[in-house]
Amino acid sequence: MNFRTHSTLYFAAGIAFIALETIGAVWTSIAVKSLIIPLLIWLYLRFTRGHWNRFHSLIIIALVFSWLGDVTLQLTQFRESCFMIGVGSFLIAQLLYALAFFTTPGKNILVFRKVYLIIPVILYGLGILWLLNDSLGDMRLPVTIYTVVIMTMLLAAINREKKVNRQSFLLVLAGAIIFVVSDSILAINKFAQPFELGRIASMTSYITAQYLIAIGCTRQFNLTLK
Repeated sequence: MNFRTHSTLYFAAGIAFIALETIGAVWTSIAVKSLIIPLLIWLYLRFTRGHWNRFHSLIIIALVFSWLGDVTLQLTQFRESCFMIGVGSFLIAQLLYALAFFTTPGKNILVFRKVYLIIPVILYGLGILWLLNDSLGDMRLPVTIYTVVIMTMLLAAINREKKVNRQSFLLVLAGAIIFVVSDSILAINKFAQPFELGRIASMTSYITAQYLIAIGCTRQFNLTLK
C-alpha cells in the first residue's frame, strides 16, 4: 500500500467520524474514531521500518497517548470522569512531542538567537486562559497546566528550525500551530461559548495537525514511502 492510499484511509476515517458524530451515530462514531490514530501509527511505522531510533519511539508513544485521549474524550458523554483521563493522555502526548523536538541535536534558536519568538506564544496562551477564566471553575488548574504544556510543544517545534531540513521544520511547525488552534477551539466550545460547527472545526484541525506532525517527523530523516 503506497503513501497516497495510506493518507487517503487516514483522512477518510476522520471524515467518516465527523459525519457519523454529526448524525448522532454514537457507537459507530466511537468505533471509527478509534481507528484514526492507529491508521497514522501504521503509516508512520511503514515510513520508519528499518530506521528505528529514540526519536521515532517518542513520536509513536505520543500517538498512542493521543489515541487514548481520543477514545476517552469520546466516552465523556457517558462518564464525565473520562474527560480528565483524556486531558491527561493528551498532556502526556504533548510532553512527548516537546521532548522529541527539544532533544533533536542542533542549535537551539530560542535560547541563542530568536528569544523574541517566545513572546507571541506566551501571549497567545495567556489570552486563551484569560478568555476561559470565568468559565473554568474546578478545571482552571488542569486547563492551565495543559495550556503551558501545549505552548511548550509549540516552542519546541519552533526551536527545530536550524536542527532539521526546511520541509520537516515547516510541516511540524504547521502541525503544532494547528494543534494549538484545534485545542483552543475545543476549549472555547466546551467552557466559554459553544458555537455552531465548533466540534467539526476542532476535529478537522486536530486530524490535520497530527498528520502534519507525523509526516514532518519522517521528513526529518528524509524517509519516503512510495
